[in-house]
Amino acid sequence: MSNTIIDTNFNFPNQKSVYKGKVREVYNINDEQLVMVATDRLSAFDVVMPKGIPYKGQILNQIATKMMKETEDLVPNWLVATPDPNVAVGHLCEPFKVEMVIRGYMSGHAAREYKAGKRMLCGVAMPEGMKENDKFPQPIITPATKAEMGDHDEDISREDILKRGIVTEEDYVILEDYTRKLFQRGTEIAAKRGLILVDTKYEFGKTKDGKIVLIDEIHTPDSSRYFYADGYQERQDRGEAQKQLSKEFVRQWLISNGFQGLEGQTVPFMSDAYIETVSERYIELYENITGETFVKADVSDIQNRIEVNVLGYLENV
Repeated sequence: MSNTIIDTNFNFPNQKSVYKGKVREVYNINDEQLVMVATDRLSAFDVVMPKGIPYKGQILNQIATKMMKETEDLVPNWLVATPDPNVAVGHLCEPFKVEMVIRGYMSGHAAREYKAGKRMLCGVAMPEGMKENDKFPQPIITPATKAEMGDHDEDISREDILKRGIVTEEDYVILEDYTRKLFQRGTEIAAKRGLILVDTKYEFGKTKDGKIVLIDEIHTPDSSRYFYADGYQERQDRGEAQKQLSKEFVRQWLISNGFQGLEGQTVPFMSDAYIETVSERYIELYENITGETFVKADVSDIQNRIEVNVLGYLENV
């Protein structure tokens, strides 16, 4: 679809390199700042779908930057400016090679593992007798290794992270502390919107002066799962599926069409009509998570818009 941004090839002044992740493209400016462009690519089961979702990049970027501002009193973050609806600019950081996943409820990947008979996830015990979407007695941290594009993130325990030297113990203690603090704040923000923050992931990096900061995205529908609080307990009692706000609806559609990112499987065809419904769901997610009306940016020439806005910012830095 012409009104989406799938790939960028900018060449900004003092640009040193560009890194292309599953959804975001990160431009290194003079080894000082990073220009992060949120594309409209959709990733599920660690596979990038062939078509973009209109406004998805804008939605993710605006939720993430809003949530960074709402948590900066608790945990320092990398963000400096947002010169374009799809762009965040921040301090150059060396990312930790783990994603800090925290789960308040047994849903998604945790529920699939539980159904398969497993009672340990990333070295953390899950109680017997739980039903899918039940609340854990306490939120559990279940880290994952950070995969390169095309590879799968993998579950890993705290013990293995330390044993393999992926993160030092001193730094890991801080990562855990920041993860719990952010999840608590995210839970409080969600509750004000009539939502339950079910699970989420955070990514951290180190600035040049060795400070650990939150990077990438926070509390977006791509990195988090939300339930509607209203009727949650009644649905659990009746054994019904929860009403949720996340990209789980895309995963479920893919599963129902025979795709889970496994070897030999091909991504099912996504019609323009289906893509449009996904875009509408993302707008619904934005409005529910932020409590604000979504304002669509001009998408007649997204590439040019982003380039002009970023160049204007960089000239004035």
